This record gives sequence, structure tokens and C-alpha cells, in this order.
Amino acid sequence: MTSLHERTATELSRQLRSGELSPTDVTEHYLGRVAERDGALGAFVTVTPEAARAQAARLSAEGPPPEPGTAPLWGLPTGDKDLSDRAGVATGFGSRAFSGSYRYVPEVSSDVTQVLDAAGVVSLGKTAAPELGFPSYTETLVGPPARNPWDLTRGSGGSSGGAAVAVAAGLLPVAPGSDGGGSIRIPAAACGLVGLKPTRGLLPAGGGVESLGGLVVHGPIARTTADAALLLEGMLPRTAGGLVDHPRTLRTAAGPAGSYLAAAETGEAPEGRPLRIGLSTFSSWDGAYDVVLGDEARAALDAGVRALGDLGHEVVDADPWEPDPTYAPAFRTLWMAGAAAVPIDEPERLALLEPLTQWLVERGRAVSARELVEALGALSAFERTMVARVSAYDAVLLPAMAQTPRPVGWYDATDPERNFAQQCEYTPYTSMINVCGLPAITVPTHWTEPDATAPAGLPMGVQLVGRPGAERTLLAVAAQLEAGLRWPDRHPPAW
Repeated sequence: MTSLHERTATELSRQLRSGELSPTDVTEHYLGRVAERDGALGAFVTVTPEAARAQAARLSAEGPPPEPGTAPLWGLPTGDKDLSDRAGVATGFGSRAFSGSYRYVPEVSSDVTQVLDAAGVVSLGKTAAPELGFPSYTETLVGPPARNPWDLTRGSGGSSGGAAVAVAAGLLPVAPGSDGGGSIRIPAAACGLVGLKPTRGLLPAGGGVESLGGLVVHGPIARTTADAALLLEGMLPRTAGGLVDHPRTLRTAAGPAGSYLAAAETGEAPEGRPLRIGLSTFSSWDGAYDVVLGDEARAALDAGVRALGDLGHEVVDADPWEPDPTYAPAFRTLWMAGAAAVPIDEPERLALLEPLTQWLVERGRAVSARELVEALGALSAFERTMVARVSAYDAVLLPAMAQTPRPVGWYDATDPERNFAQQCEYTPYTSMINVCGLPAITVPTHWTEPDATAPAGLPMGVQLVGRPGAERTLLAVAAQLEAGLRWPDRHPPAW
């Protein structure tokens, strides 16, 4: 019999519902994993064992709901990203400005947290995030870095870095993340996982329509495609009868309840035929920063092309996409404007922020209304262009990252402009998908050669981008790739 953390979330879910396992059994196992291993990893900033045990005991006493489709995550342990509120648990936002005398303990949970609770999860605590979620790496001044389980000298990416570390190291079966410029896909790619950024507006809670520029959406991080689909199902609020209920979205559901999980488990895309997939290395940051596709990233892309071809799909070079010189200044303006709303005004408290965040806040508060409107207009035009480009194909294949996972301490901690450039050079293919509101999934396709610090190699992956609402297509193709590449069979040394 395999250990509980070696089973997939879908396996655990079936065993929980059948009574073979209880929520208490699974919770105790994962709490033990966290206590034993997280000290070297930094996946969690807060662990709440008493609350987790109480929730597991309550679920165990009640038993699983009898209605099919309700509480799809019943009894599964997970963690809340430390940018989301859970009533009674401190939200640190990865910042010294929310610690000590400025500690913030919310009385009400975030919408996303409430949805996950209604789906039946057991939260073990808060997973690490960088300061206020702005950086694409999870290294803060308030706690230890979230270290990559494949090589502890490397970072996990961000901003959902702690969530990815927890899943990759077997401290959680699945974990929710949020993605405003790649913050699900970046750490998933760095840690050899599946990371899904849904279509803007798909999820009623954390669907992106409420964020500035529509950038930030919530989504799943998992070891397997089916696990990612299961967590996505749990992030869709449901009626008592198990039907997906979308009371606050701008679009209808992409399919009936269970459709995402079915697509991932069967590998059957809605198109019912081999797909025509466009291949591109286009980056919206071309011309603004030194975007270079590294050798290992190229190897991962080539491996993805081969695997898709072996599956019978037609992979064709996408039509040349010319860079838009308005993108970089417009995105910078929007990113900085988002920082302007940070709820900190006291000079002594602003001084506790990291140099990058201080720079973003200062620049953002200097952005005029006209500049913001012009930036939003430029990005809306870019969105229309990119949606048309992607819609010419069933999906588009892009690199996930341009480089291997970056070493801890690699980003410039004192020069914010240089720091921002480094982030764009490492992650040049992700933010444009947030601007466009399109769905995208990252999967691992290649591992680097082992060395002294990474004896199992480092994961590298690709990104599949779909048309609006094409989550089922992306999940089906990812499942097909998983069946051939077998990445869940690989485990990092920290496992």
C-alpha cells in the first residue's frame, strides 16, 4: 500500500468518499509531513494544526455529502495562499509591514477561502507568498525563502511559490494559487507541476473581473492534470444539487458539473479530433528587455513539440507576431498603479516594505488618471490582437519560462529597476496571457542533467494557451502529454 502523499488527490478523494479513509487520517498524515520536512523548504508561513484537526474531526463525524457533485474536495487537505484571508488566522502578505505590531488577523474569510471551505477542504495553514504578491519569486525579508524541492539552492518562483513547494514536496495533495502575471504558472513550471490559469471570469470568486485590468485570477496547482481539474471543480460554487452556480460571473459555465475532471481523466478534448497547435516563442517583452530563450527552455519546448506530434496533433509554426511597443510601458504603468492601493500610508510602515515594493508603490501613486486610462486602452488593444492570434488555432504552444529556476538570492535586492528587468527576462511569456484573459496551463516536459545540487535534475516545461473558455481542451491535451511523459512518476529529492 502506498503512503497517502504518494496517492493523487483524485485517488484520495475517492477513498475519502468511500469511507476507506477519513479526513482525520489524511489530515494527520499531511500535518506530519509538514512538521517533518517544511523547515528546510519554507512552503508554509503559518501552520494551523489545531484548526485543521477540528475541521477534519467535524467532517469525519458528519460523513461525506450524499449528493453527487457537492463538496467535490471533501476531506482533502490544502493550504491558503498568504494573500487570501482566513478568519482568525493572520494574513502576512509576505511583508514586515503586516507583522509585529502591524499584524493583521481578519474576522472574515476571503471569497475564495469561503468557496474552498464549502467544497470541503481542510486547511493546514498559509502557504508562502512574496511581498503583496508582486514579485515572481518567493523570497521575503519576513521569513525564509520558499526553496525548490528539486534543488534547495534554487527558488520556487512566485507568487504562489509556497503552494508549489508544498505540492511538489508532498506536503499537500493540491493547492490553490493566484495568478496576476504568471503567479500560478511560474512556480508550477519551476517545481515540475501542473498549473492552470483559468479564463478571466470563469470563477465567481477570484475570477479576475474585479482586479485592476482584469489581471488576477485564482486557479489550481497540482502534480497531475486530473488533480488540477478536481481542484478547479472545487473552486466553482455549486447549488445543493451539485450543479455549477455562477452568481457573479460575466460568462456562463464552460460545461456541466464534472466536465473539467472528465476531460482530464479521459484525455478527450471537446473537438473530438487531432488539434492544430500553433508554435510560438513570441514575448510581449521583446524589444523592451533582453528576452533570450535558454538552451534548457528550448529543449523543453522541443520535447513538447515532439510529444504533441507523437499524439497525432498537428504542430505548426504560428504566423509571425510582431511586438507591440506599447505593451511594456502600459503593463508597467498598470502594475505600478495596482501597487498604489496598498493600504499603508504611515512613513515608518512604508519603510518596512522591500525596495522593489517601495518603488512600485511610489511610482504607482505618481501615476495620473490619464496615464492609467491610456495604459488600459493600450492593453485592451493588445488583448484583442492576441485573442485573435490565439483563436486562429485550437491552442498555442509557448515556452513556460526562458531560463532554469533561478538561484535563491539571484534577484537584485537593492535596484528595483534591475529587479523588474530580471523578472521579465526569466518569465517573459506569462503576463501577456493575464492581459488577454485567456486560459493557459503549464506542464513539465524536460529535466536538466543531474548535478551536485540537483541530483534528480531540474524540471522545465511548456505553456499551452487556449481560446476563451477552452479549459477542457487544455486539460485534455495536458492529460495526453502526462500519459506519455509520466511526470508524476518523478519525485524531487525533498520528497
